[in-house]
Amino acid sequence: MSAPAPGSPTTAPARRTWLWPLLAGLVAGITLRLVLNGRLDGRYETMMLSFVLLAPLLVGMVAVYVAERHVRRSWGTYAGVGAMANLIFVAGTLLTSLEGAICVFLALPVFVVIGSFGGLLMGAIYRYLKRPRQTLYGFMLLPLVLGAIENPHPEGRVERIERRILIAAPPAEVWRQLMTADAIRPDEVDAAWTYRIGVPKPLAGIVRQTPTGLVREVRMGKGIHFQQMSTDWRPQRYVSWRYHFDEDSVPAGALDDHVRIGGEYFELLDTAYTLTPRAGGTELAMTLDYRVSTAFDWYAAPLGRWLLGGQSETLLSFYRRRAEARHRPAAPPTSG
Repeated sequence: MSAPAPGSPTTAPARRTWLWPLLAGLVAGITLRLVLNGRLDGRYETMMLSFVLLAPLLVGMVAVYVAERHVRRSWGTYAGVGAMANLIFVAGTLLTSLEGAICVFLALPVFVVIGSFGGLLMGAIYRYLKRPRQTLYGFMLLPLVLGAIENPHPEGRVERIERRILIAAPPAEVWRQLMTADAIRPDEVDAAWTYRIGVPKPLAGIVRQTPTGLVREVRMGKGIHFQQMSTDWRPQRYVSWRYHFDEDSVPAGALDDHVRIGGEYFELLDTAYTLTPRAGGTELAMTLDYRVSTAFDWYAAPLGRWLLGGQSETLLSFYRRRAEARHRPAAPPTSG
C-alpha cells in the first residue's frame, strides 16, 4: 500500500494542535463583528439575521477548514470544532467589550448550534467538493450581500405575560406592598434569571399621588431609574401602569445596548395588577405587555417569555412574602 501523498488528508490521528483552527474561527468571528457594527450607512447591524445566522456558521466553517487542511477529521469532530470555535468567539466578544454579559448569555445557545452545523457543512464541502477554499470565500461574502438588502429595523411585535399568586393577607396589605416596595434586598429577587444574567436588580418602587394620577418611581441597580404612570386604578382592587423613560433613565453601560429597556429592540409597555379577595387571602394577578423587535423573533420572543415570565413570578413572590410577613400575627408570649 502506497503512502499518502504529502499534504493529502489522512485518517491518522490528528497531529496538529487545536489552537490554530480555534484561533482562526475566533479571528473570523471578531472581524465580522467589527465590520457589522451598524456604522455603514445605518446598515449591517449585529442584530440582523444576516449576522446572527451567518456569523456562527462562518466561524464553524473557518475553524474546520483550518483543522481539515492536513488531517482528515470525523463528522463528530466537525461538529465539535464548530461549536467550540463559537464558544470561544462569543467569549471573545465579552472579553473585548464588543458585547455585554446579557447578550452573550442570550446568543450562546444559538451560536453553538449553528456553529456545529457550520462545521459539518465545511466537512462535507471538503469531502465532496474539489474547491473548499473558493466555496468558503463565497460564504464569507454572504453576510455583506444579504445585509445590504435586509431591513435592519423590523417592526416587532407585542407580547403579554400573565401570572397570578395567592397571598395569605387581605387586599389592603397587598395593596400597601404594591405602593411602597422599598429597600429591596438582592436575595428577595435572586430567583429570576433576568437578574442572574446581569440585569440590575430592583431597589425600590415608591408610589406618590399627583393631580393627574399615581406615579411610581422605580430605582434599580447601576443608576437605572424610570417612572410608571397610572392609566387606571381603584384602591385595593386594580392598578395599571404605563412605563416612562427619560433620556438618562438607563445610564451608559448599565445594560447591553441590544437589550436596553425602552430601546430599539426591546421596550416595556404596560404592567397591571389585579387584587381579588379569596378565602384566606388575596389573589394577586399580574399582566406585563412588552415589545420585542428583532429579525429573529422566532428565537427572541420565546426566550423573552421565559425570562420575563420568571421575573414576573419572582416579583409576585416578593409581594407575597412581604405582605404575609406583615399580616402574620405575632406569636403569643410563652409562659416562664
